Amino acid sequence: MFQNRAEALALALPAAVFATLVFLLPVAILLSEGFRAGGAWTLSAYTHFFSETLNRTVFLRSFRLGLEVTAVSAVIGYAAAFAIVNLPPNGKGRMIGLVTLPLMISPVARTYAWIVILGRTGIVNQAITGLGLSAEPVRLLFTETAVFIGLLQLFLPLMILSLISALENMPRDAIPAARVLGANWFQVFWKVVLPLTREGLVVGGTLVFTGSLTAYITPAVLGGSKVLMLETLMYQQVSVANDFVSASVIAFILIVMSFAANILLKRLATARNRR
Repeated sequence: MFQNRAEALALALPAAVFATLVFLLPVAILLSEGFRAGGAWTLSAYTHFFSETLNRTVFLRSFRLGLEVTAVSAVIGYAAAFAIVNLPPNGKGRMIGLVTLPLMISPVARTYAWIVILGRTGIVNQAITGLGLSAEPVRLLFTETAVFIGLLQLFLPLMILSLISALENMPRDAIPAARVLGANWFQVFWKVVLPLTREGLVVGGTLVFTGSLTAYITPAVLGGSKVLMLETLMYQQVSVANDFVSASVIAFILIVMSFAANILLKRLATARNRR
C-alpha cells in the first residue's frame, strides 16, 4: 500500500502526536502523582492505600463483582449465542438487533430503570409481597445484588455479540463430528466449542471485566455509598476529599487490573488450546 516504511510512519505521525498530547501525556501525569511524595519517587501512596481496611474491602469487592459478572455473562452469553446462531437468517438478524438495541440506550437511562424495577414499590417487590414471600418490601437497592444485576445487564450484550462472531466462524461440521465420535454435550463444549471460540471469549471477557471495573454510573446509582466500588471511591477522593494522590493510585490499579485480565484470559485460552 505504501512505497516504504518511512512513508507509512510519516502518515501515522500526526495521529500519534495528537494521541500522545491529548491522551497519553495527561494520563501519565495523573498516574505519576501516585509515585511521587516530597519530590522523590516512592510506593508509599500504594502501601498507605492498601493499609486501610475500607480500601482493601472496596478493592476486593470490585474484583469479585467483576469476576462474577464476567462468569455469568459467559454462561448466559454462550447459551444466547448458540440459540441466535442456529436461527434462520431473518430471525438471526432480528435477535442480533434486539441484543444490540440496549447498547444504543444511554447507560444512565438503563441504570435508572432498575430503580423503578428494584425499588420498594417496584415490580420485584410487588411480586414478592403479592406472592406472600415477605410481609414488607425487601431492600434491593443499594446492595451488591443490585450492582451485580445492573452491571450484568449493562455489559452482557458485549459478551453475546463477541461469542456470536466466534461461533459463526467455527466450522459447521465440528459439533456433529464430535457427536458422531461419541462425545456428550459437555465434552463437545469443553473440547470442541470452547477451544474454537476462545478468541471471542477473550474479547468478550475483557470487555465485560474491564467495563465492570471502570463503570461509574451503575455502581453510584444502584450501590451508592453503601456499596462502594473503586470508581466511586475514586470520585469521592477527588470531589470530597480533594485527594488526587489516592485517586491516582486507584486509577493505576484499574489500568493494571484491566491489562492483567486481558493477558490472563489470552494465556488461559492459549494454554487450553495447547492441551
